[in-house]
Amino acid sequence: MTAVVLTAAGGRYSADLSDPLPLAMPLDFDGVQPNHFGAPRAHAQPLAGGGFVGDVRAGGTVNCETLTLVPHCNGTHTECVGHVTTDRIAVHEVLKGGLFLARLVSVRPEPAGDAPDTRDPDAAPGEPVITARRLRAALGDTPGELAGLVVRTLPNDAAKLSRTYAGPAPAPYFTPEAAAVLVAAGVRHLVVDLPSLDRAEDRGRLAAHRVYWGLPPGAKRAHEATRGDCTITELAWIAPTIRDGWYLLDLQVPALMSDAAPSRPLLYPARPHE
Repeated sequence: MTAVVLTAAGGRYSADLSDPLPLAMPLDFDGVQPNHFGAPRAHAQPLAGGGFVGDVRAGGTVNCETLTLVPHCNGTHTECVGHVTTDRIAVHEVLKGGLFLARLVSVRPEPAGDAPDTRDPDAAPGEPVITARRLRAALGDTPGELAGLVVRTLPNDAAKLSRTYAGPAPAPYFTPEAAAVLVAAGVRHLVVDLPSLDRAEDRGRLAAHRVYWGLPPGAKRAHEATRGDCTITELAWIAPTIRDGWYLLDLQVPALMSDAAPSRPLLYPARPHE
């Protein structure tokens, strides 16, 4: 057992780091995989040239593949404010690493037509949205600020591992007011099982992203963001066997010079430390 004690949110929490709960979707280059925004499938191809072939099955001495993928669309990924700015900011420059106290909550979306929140001008009344009241109800009374928050949307089933998200609103999305709840709670690292915080077709407004990062509508410079050190992880898979509650969150990303990168969020069940 490898134990750690973390002081956060007005208390001390301990966790066993030897048995993490993964939240990343395994990206199968040859099998089923999720897809958003009509992006090409993630693809792997053996490196070949000059008599070399990077596939032992084809007579090569080693396996050596070229991987092609779109981080924002092909699986679990973490993004930073550089996603919506002219400044080229790499997510690994924002996410330095470490463990964060996080809360996992399950939220059931409600129809946009029934919600008191701001409605996207193009939204149909029946489109499912994550509203401020549903998010507040899931959070309940939370002591102190939440460094991390993991949001599982209901219903939750394994079809999320291979779903093709097509159309103007193929999945639930956050209202601006719900994003403001995240800001008020102090969330700095958000993990969701959705392809995007915003509606797929929203005329480029990305209202929830902007509220979360503290960017005014239409702003495109990173220095205008009041929360430019925050991250969003999308297309996570939060298995039904993982219970709502408190965890330590470890967000692992490669050092790619990109606003988003494939990521591996890990949860460690946390309990009050006496």
